[in-house]
Formats: sequence, structure tokens, C-alpha cells
Amino acid sequence: MRLTKYGHACVAVEKDGRRIVLDPGGLTPQDAAAGAEAILITHEHFDHFSERAVRAACAREPGIRVFTCAAVAAQLDGLGAALHVVGEGDAIEVAGFGVQVHGQWHAAIHPDIPRITNIGFLLDGSLFHPGDALTVPGSAVRTLLLPVHAPWSRTGQLIDWVREVAPQQTLAIHDGALNEVGIAVVGGLLGENGPGTGASYTRLTPGESLETS
Repeated sequence: MRLTKYGHACVAVEKDGRRIVLDPGGLTPQDAAAGAEAILITHEHFDHFSERAVRAACAREPGIRVFTCAAVAAQLDGLGAALHVVGEGDAIEVAGFGVQVHGQWHAAIHPDIPRITNIGFLLDGSLFHPGDALTVPGSAVRTLLLPVHAPWSRTGQLIDWVREVAPQQTLAIHDGALNEVGIAVVGGLLGENGPGTGASYTRLTPGESLETS
């Protein structure tokens, strides 16, 4: 697999000439889904889901499909057969990738803020995008996309979560609100200078790619 990071929480994954995009939100370049056969969306928050971008991609890319939770699907009426609702426990094939769906809820931000639905996607039993939750898939993960900064998490929680999931490597996502100082601090704690997670830590810059298996 070849993974390319776009803005914030969005990544594209390619294999055998086929391409899918996960979480093209409001902090993502509008052309992130160009050439994709499918879009996977974890939840409805603006930094993960842009209705405008998804509709534009569906108009531009004949045959593209969208896989997401019911709450997002409700905002995409009119897409017809391109739109597919998935949830916890589903296993599907998307553009040549085996995709398993894990998780049900967004991580709690505060007791006074209602929680929303959030699903994570495990691709080919190897690459896991959790959205905004610290879901443990319950099966082996080689590459974990790690949301390094959010109002619902602490870095210490992330360290313990990585240890529990036990991937071989982590790739930083969800860092669009961090400046260079914040990126360095978080990366230090989650990388070699921290207490240790048992996995390597890499942060790609927007537009940068990495080969993974």
C-alpha cells in the first residue's frame, strides 16, 4: 500500500493502481479525492467531513462510492446508489481493499457535549484509521493512524492506546491545529524521546507519501 497524507486527518491509500480516500474534511485540499474509487468517512465533524467536497467528488468521478455512518449519510441525500451506510462489525470490499468497520462512538469531549457516532476503518487487516476515537480493533494492526492532537485526548492516553493496539508503526494525523512547537512536543513524547509505545512514530507532511504493507 502507498499512503499519502493530506490536510489534518485525511489520507489516501493506493494499491494495484486503485485509490481510496479517508476523511476529506474542511482542512483538506478540495482535490484530495481526485482519481479515487471510494471515500470513507468516520464521522460528521467538519475536519473529517466536507459535504461540499464529497458532492463535488461524486459529480467529478463517475462510479465513486461513499462509505460512512448513518449520521453523515443523512447529510448526503441525493447520492443514490453511490452512498453506503456501514457500522460496527461490517466487513466489505472497497476498490480491492478488504475493509472492516470498528467502533461506534466519538471520544467524549465533555459531559455537557453530546457524543456523536464515529466509526474506524481497518484496511486489509493492516492499516487502521480510528477517526476521533481510541478504538481498539481487536485484531492485529500493522500501521496505526494516530490522532496526535484533539480536544478529547491527552498525550498520555495516546501512549497507552498505542501500547494496547500494539501496531508496528504509527503515523501522525489530526495535527492541523498544531504549530511547529506543538508538533515537536507531541512528536517527542510519542516518538523515541517519550516513555515508549512499542511502535515507531512517523509524521508525514501534507502531500508526503509512504510505502506500507
